[in-house]
Amino acid sequence: MSRLRVLALASCAWAAISGDVRAQAAAPYARAMSGVREFRLGLTAVKVLIDSATLGGPELEMAHLTFPPGGTPRSHGHGRVEVLYVLSGEMDHVVNGVSHPLKPGMAGVVRPGDQVMHRVTSSDSVRVLVIWAPGGELARIAPRPPE
Repeated sequence: MSRLRVLALASCAWAAISGDVRAQAAAPYARAMSGVREFRLGLTAVKVLIDSATLGGPELEMAHLTFPPGGTPRSHGHGRVEVLYVLSGEMDHVVNGVSHPLKPGMAGVVRPGDQVMHRVTSSDSVRVLVIWAPGGELARIAPRPPE
C-alpha cells in the first residue's frame, strides 16, 4: 500500500473521531469511513475505523478505543503487532510485566506473543488510536453477530 494512501486513511480516521466533517469531505478516501461499526469489550468502547472491508485489503486495521477509569484491566495477548497512540488521558501500558506510562502524544507497541494490560491512571477516560498490522485482530476480538 502506498504511503500516500495510508496517510489519507489515517487522516480520514482522525476526521471521523474528531467529528471534522470538512476534513472528511476533503480526504480522498473519506467514503471508506462511512461504514464505521462500534462494539464493547467489557467496559472498553471500540469504534472500528478501518478494516479489510473499508480498506479493500488485509494490510491493517484501525480503531478508536475508549478505556474508562476504574475498570479492572486484564492481561491479554495479540496475534498481530499493535500500536497504540494516546489521544487523551493517561494509562499504564504493561507489556510482559513491565510498566510503560503513556500520556497524550505517546505511543506504545505490542508484538505477537507479548502479554499486555492497559490500566487507566488518570481520573478521565483514556482515548487511543490503535493500529493492528497486518489486519485480522478484529475478527478475533469483535463479538460475533447473532445467527
